[in-house]
Amino acid sequence: MKKALLFLALALVLVLGACSSKNEDTSKEPVKEEPAKETGTITYESENGPIEVPADPQRVVVLSTYAGHVAALDVPIVGVDSWSKTNPRFDKYLKDAEEVTDEDLEKIIELEPDLIIGLSTMNNIDRLKEIAPVVTFTYGKVDYLTQQVEIGKLLNKGDEAQEWVTDFQARAKDAGEEIKAKIGEDKTVSVIENFDKQLYVYGDNWARGTEILYQEMKLPMPEKVKADALKDGYFALSTEVLPEYMGDYVVLSRNNDGDNSFMETETFKNTPAVKDGHVFEAEASEFYFNDPLTLEYQLEFFKENFLK
Repeated sequence: MKKALLFLALALVLVLGACSSKNEDTSKEPVKEEPAKETGTITYESENGPIEVPADPQRVVVLSTYAGHVAALDVPIVGVDSWSKTNPRFDKYLKDAEEVTDEDLEKIIELEPDLIIGLSTMNNIDRLKEIAPVVTFTYGKVDYLTQQVEIGKLLNKGDEAQEWVTDFQARAKDAGEEIKAKIGEDKTVSVIENFDKQLYVYGDNWARGTEILYQEMKLPMPEKVKADALKDGYFALSTEVLPEYMGDYVVLSRNNDGDNSFMETETFKNTPAVKDGHVFEAEASEFYFNDPLTLEYQLEFFKENFLK
């Protein structure tokens, strides 16, 4: 009997020792911590209603107009429209981005975007929504600086966007005061562009630097420009009537690969702006947009040319 009890006691000690040893070994294994659970999304109040978008987008496709707005906020772009892709000012931001259109659905799928941005007029919006959240904007529905704030909100960087807007407005206003002090308060400015064998003059909200010159700097435009281009934003011209729309100073957004023969005509050469050396030529592809990257370039362009 004593032997049996002794045997049971020894067996119990061995079992307890084994359990103790097993628990001890387990305690030495690395503990797998569950990652902190975050929503990963925010709700953006778009012009079409609330939409859930990534809180930190990393693969954005921009199908029209707004590539510079996104790039200025250091958000990666993986797909972009052709106009933005060929803009030299955007090279370092878009060098790895694929050129796509709203018809390239398969190509966009391959890019695995987490957000798609474009104009409200683009095609295949419903099909694009099957790939990633789609946010569209109506061009000109809000002013050019509010547009940057809206895209900042969309990308969860609203404060950063607003800070830039406030600073830019102050700098543009100061530059405008310097320019008016140098050239005179009443000197008019026109913005003209040649595109696809056609000349255009622009109002105060059609990019090409018009927002800076007219809205921020408050520089006056010629009466003919005001009458014909202010409402729609642009007005098509013939070479014959061009002098009527040229101000004391002209910003010429010039397509170097386009038809520039109008510049060789006597009609153009004999205008006061040309004779006085008051025509400032910019490469059109660098001037098309009104995003922060382009606006910063335009502001420096105006300061350099008007104040030199």
